[in-house]
Amino acid sequence: MDRSVYKKIRQIEIRSRKAVNDLFAGAYRSVFKGQGLEFHEVREYNPGDDIRMIDWNVSARLGSPYVKKFIEERQQSLILAVDVSASQDFGSVKLSKNETAAEIAAVLAFSAIKNNDLVGLLMFSDKIEKYIPPKKGKRHVLRVIREILSFKRESKKTDMASALRYLNRVNKKSAIVLVISDFLANDFQKPIRVLSKRHDVIPIVIKDPFEKELPALSLVNFEDPETGQVYQVDLNDNQLTKAYQDQKYQETQQLQKFFRSLKIDHLELGTDGEYAVPLTRFFKIREKRIRH
Repeated sequence: MDRSVYKKIRQIEIRSRKAVNDLFAGAYRSVFKGQGLEFHEVREYNPGDDIRMIDWNVSARLGSPYVKKFIEERQQSLILAVDVSASQDFGSVKLSKNETAAEIAAVLAFSAIKNNDLVGLLMFSDKIEKYIPPKKGKRHVLRVIREILSFKRESKKTDMASALRYLNRVNKKSAIVLVISDFLANDFQKPIRVLSKRHDVIPIVIKDPFEKELPALSLVNFEDPETGQVYQVDLNDNQLTKAYQDQKYQETQQLQKFFRSLKIDHLELGTDGEYAVPLTRFFKIREKRIRH
């Protein structure tokens, strides 16, 4: 492994583990509940127990009523669907969107293995770049993070719709699917709607401040990372910068409205590296909604 990549992994492991221990202790378990109940044991009937839980075979054999006891089936799969298209390389603050995705994935992956859950990874551009089926263990999680950090894409473009359809085909059992992307993609609405019927889909939208508000500069060359096309823009043009901000605001509002229409939780994070507080707030809001 390249030494610089190994160093990054170690740094992310230390930072994310601290976040897991300090901020998310118990939160992961409460916001990502198990997928059902599994049989645990039988015990003697007590007044007030649900009579539907009586195990008649055991009761007949022992001569007194016994009831079945069930516990939550805790183990589940957490699948990280990470956008690795060229737009993810951008970052004007502390981290690139790709590095931000890796740190967020690390926090949630370490939380998952702390709760004995499985972690899987799908990296996509306009093709399926890599798929790692869900497994348990620290070594597996470190591999997932390494893949995100050091992976060399084959394509620069984005096709989120195909990636979501692929996930729905290969994962028949219900899972938590975290879609980590800037969502600069087209035609993903129907596939994410279909995916959310079987899985607990949580979009994590990563945005750079530069993508919301243009800085006060003069003539600047902008390059589309997915096509290579270059545009020269005069950032002193107030009308242009205002139109840009209005368009980006409308796009954000439409995306949020779409997620709300599906009744799926979503979260927006920036590239400033300050993800702990927003994640904690998201956990608390989700836990409160689930509880009520």
